[in-house]
Amino acid sequence: MRERFADSDSFSRIRPKGASRRGRKADRFDDAEPEYLYFPSEAFEDSQEFDDSDDSADFEDEPRSAPDGPPMGDRWSTWDQSTPTEKGPEPRPGWVVTELAAVDTEFGIVKTGKEADVFLLERAVPGTERRTLMAAKRYRDSQHRMFHRDSGYLEGRQHKESRVSRAMAKRTAFGKEAIAGQWAAAEFAALCRLWSAGVAVPYPVQITGTEILMEFIGDEAGTAAPRLAQLRAEEADVEDLWEQLGRSLALLAYDGYAHGDLSAYNILVHHGRLVIIDVPQIVDVVANPRGLSFLERDVRNVGAWFVSRGLPPERVEALVESLAEEARLRR
Repeated sequence: MRERFADSDSFSRIRPKGASRRGRKADRFDDAEPEYLYFPSEAFEDSQEFDDSDDSADFEDEPRSAPDGPPMGDRWSTWDQSTPTEKGPEPRPGWVVTELAAVDTEFGIVKTGKEADVFLLERAVPGTERRTLMAAKRYRDSQHRMFHRDSGYLEGRQHKESRVSRAMAKRTAFGKEAIAGQWAAAEFAALCRLWSAGVAVPYPVQITGTEILMEFIGDEAGTAAPRLAQLRAEEADVEDLWEQLGRSLALLAYDGYAHGDLSAYNILVHHGRLVIIDVPQIVDVVANPRGLSFLERDVRNVGAWFVSRGLPPERVEALVESLAEEARLRR
């Protein structure tokens, strides 16, 4: 399985041949390898307590302690580390691996961003055919994240503890940590809600701390689906994709939300299926005083891609009006 991914074109660009699978960034998130103290045999040569007598043979025959890590892969499955509310909605797709004997193997980075990086992860049960690919989205800590857009998106969100809200507003170190956790939790909650509502988003598998595991949108070889902005003219069925987008945005608006940062760069297209990604900044258009402007901007931003490929501009404005009505922002 390792060779299957290592030889693919998508990962030859990510990891040079012979390099570590984890990489510098990934090491921050993996459990540290156990360390063992040992003494070279020379240390005992001059010792009065140890010699070459038969007693030493008994010492050598004692069983050694086995490491806590899995026999293969990078870590044991983290499925049991998430509470029921930190796991995806039921009924779960059949491809979700929940066995506790499963191990996780990382195959490289898929996407980098200002707030988080996305890695390709395989979860498999050794000795069986049970295996699946997932996208592991890991939010950076407070020292490496860029909270360049927090203030607008966090309007309308309140933490139950006022001291946490104040720290977030002042951008203290503690406040930034709280924001990082809130971004991850907000995205996972949004994915769960949107998936259940029928919106075209990746299925959210689980969340542990600031790592979200979700459905990998791509092929079995580990090649991620292209973004909408990357589609060639001959690959794009503009009318069908616009209809798919409209259905998902209508479901979002009916539930009282807008994506908040929608563009042709956070929409994937896999074998004609449109999938919306990157939803940590999802906006409650009713609670947020700028909710309507976020909704309008979403549609016009992504609509520009469709218009450049032949969609009449009036179709974009018609969708703006329709979504505003669905969200009950206009009577």
